[in-house]
Amino acid sequence: MKKTDWSQPLRSRLPEDYFPKMLEFINETYRGGKIYPPEDQIFRAIELTPLAETKVIIVGQDPYPQPGKAQGLAFSYPATFKVNRPDSIVNIQKELHEEGFEKKDSDLTNWARQGVLLLNAVLTVPEFASNAHAGKIWEPLTDELIKIASDDLRPKVFILWGGFARKKAKLIDGNKHLILEAAHPSPLSANRGFFGSHPFSKANDFLVESGQTAIDWSK
Repeated sequence: MKKTDWSQPLRSRLPEDYFPKMLEFINETYRGGKIYPPEDQIFRAIELTPLAETKVIIVGQDPYPQPGKAQGLAFSYPATFKVNRPDSIVNIQKELHEEGFEKKDSDLTNWARQGVLLLNAVLTVPEFASNAHAGKIWEPLTDELIKIASDDLRPKVFILWGGFARKKAKLIDGNKHLILEAAHPSPLSANRGFFGSHPFSKANDFLVESGQTAIDWSK
């Protein structure tokens, strides 16, 4: 993990033995099979989006378990990947279009660089074994990241899609921040409350009202 402004608060909140255990888990799992994202991209979300620049937090479950898709950012996958497009990102693009944003590709790196923390609750996954690393090591760290963002003085928007992410609402100060909850954008649930929820325009309205710059969701 590269040193960022998330590092000090994480180390002050987590037990001293957490990080050696985390490194041991990473070494063992990546040595033992095909794991995604690539090892040097595990912490890409917090490396691209410093705490001081974080304005929006979108919480995902875990990385895409298919080869070539996961890139360390929730819901994002490389624009060059054209086969078997994940339906969640397709539905996200549809909702963006309805809100007046035209996001043509699936790579959300530019969102991360604008202050959108694209955080999976579980940071690694074995090939073709979705959520297999849940409960192994990652939740203490990612829960603390959410709490750190919540404790920060600057108002933020937390976007929680689906039952898994919505459980994280209890970690967030709803009096200070905007919490947007809706159905998951997957094809199994998008029609049950994701479409029409307008998270992107609502997030921008809140940011502008709190004196911050809106996100260009089209980038």
